Amino acid sequence: MNPTKALIYSTVAMTVSFIIWSVFPPIAGQIQELFQLSTLEKSVLIATPVLLGSIMRIPMGILTDRHGGRKVFTLTMLFLILPMVAAGFADSYAWMLICALFIGMAGTTFAISLTFVSRWYPPQSQGFILGIAGLGNLGGAAANFLIPSISSAYGIPWVFFSLAIMVAVMALVFHSFTKDPPKPAEPKTLKQSLSVLKEKATWHLSIFYFLTFGGFVAFSVYLPTFLKDLFQLNAFDAGLRTAGFVLAATLIRPAGGYLADRFGSKRVLSVVFTGILAAALGLSFSLEHFVAFTVLCLLISLLLGLGNGAVFKMVPEVSSGNTGAVTGIVGAAGGVGGFFPPIVLGIVKDATGEYSLGFIFMVVFALACLIINYSALRPKQTGLQNGVETTA
Repeated sequence: MNPTKALIYSTVAMTVSFIIWSVFPPIAGQIQELFQLSTLEKSVLIATPVLLGSIMRIPMGILTDRHGGRKVFTLTMLFLILPMVAAGFADSYAWMLICALFIGMAGTTFAISLTFVSRWYPPQSQGFILGIAGLGNLGGAAANFLIPSISSAYGIPWVFFSLAIMVAVMALVFHSFTKDPPKPAEPKTLKQSLSVLKEKATWHLSIFYFLTFGGFVAFSVYLPTFLKDLFQLNAFDAGLRTAGFVLAATLIRPAGGYLADRFGSKRVLSVVFTGILAAALGLSFSLEHFVAFTVLCLLISLLLGLGNGAVFKMVPEVSSGNTGAVTGIVGAAGGVGGFFPPIVLGIVKDATGEYSLGFIFMVVFALACLIINYSALRPKQTGLQNGVETTA
C-alpha cells in the first residue's frame, strides 16, 4: 500500500471521528435550554467526551502497536454508532451525559491514526507527516459548520443519527481500502509498552501537550460559549468564528512539525510558550473588547497549532518501537488538558461572574512549560535528539 494512501484515509477517518467528538459544543446551548441546565452542568456535558477520549488513548495506542491500525480504527468507528444512536433518543440530562462519555471514544482515534501513519514513514520526515495526519482535528471545525445546520433543519436527534450513518460509511471505506505495514517480528508486551513511562521525555512531552492540545480542545469546545456570553453572538456566528479558530490551529500544525524538523523542537516550543503566555495574559484583560479578543484568539490558535506539531515531532524519538504507547500517553495528557479548563471556567463563571481568572491559570501553566523546556530538556553529551532524552 502506498504510504500517501495510508495518510489520506487515516486523516479523513480521524476527521469524521473528530466531528463526532465535537458534537456537543455547537448544540450545548440548545441542550441547556431543553434540560434547564446550569452553566456548570453544560460545561460538564461539553467536557465529558474529552475525558474518555483522552484516557483511552493510552490503551488504544498500545492496541494499535500490537494489532494494527486497520482493525483497531475500524472497530472503534463501528463502536461509535451505538452511543450516537442512543443520544438521539435521550430524554434526560443523565442519559445524554452517559452517551457523551462513550462518544468520547471518538477522541482515541488521534492515537490510532498517528500510530498507524508513523509506521509508513521514516523518522526524519515524521514531524511534517504527523503534522499532516493531525489535520484530522479539522473535524472540530467541520462540526461547527455542519451541526448547527443539521440541528436547525431536522432537530437535535438527527444530529446524532446522521453522524452515526456517516461514521458507519467511513468505517466500511477505511476497512476496504487500507492495510497495515509489516509488523515487528515480536510485538511489544504490555510491560515493554508501558516502559516509556520511565522516560522523563515522555512526561515532559505530556506536560507540553497538556497545554498545547489541551488549550486547543478547550478553546474549540468553549469558544462558542465565550462568544455568546460575552458578546451576545448567535449560535451560527459563534460557530463560524470557532470554526475559524479550529481551522487556523489545525492548518498550521504541519508547519510546527516542519519547523521542528528544521530548527529543533526546543527552539520552536520556546517561541510558542512565550507567545501563549503573553496572549493568555492579554485575553484576561480583553473580555469586553470584541476586536482585541478576536485577534488574541487567532494568535493563540496559531501558537497552539505550532506547538502541537512541534511536540509530536519528538514523540517517535522517545522509544523505538513504542510509538503507539508514547502517542497514547502524550495524547491522553493533551486530551485531559482539554477536559479540565471548560469545567474550571464554568466554576469560575458561576463563582465570580467573570472568566478572567481562567486565563490567568493558562498564563501560569505556560510559564511552567517554558521553564521546563529551558531546564529539563537541555541537551547532554550523549543519547539526545533535538534536546529530548532517547533510548535504544
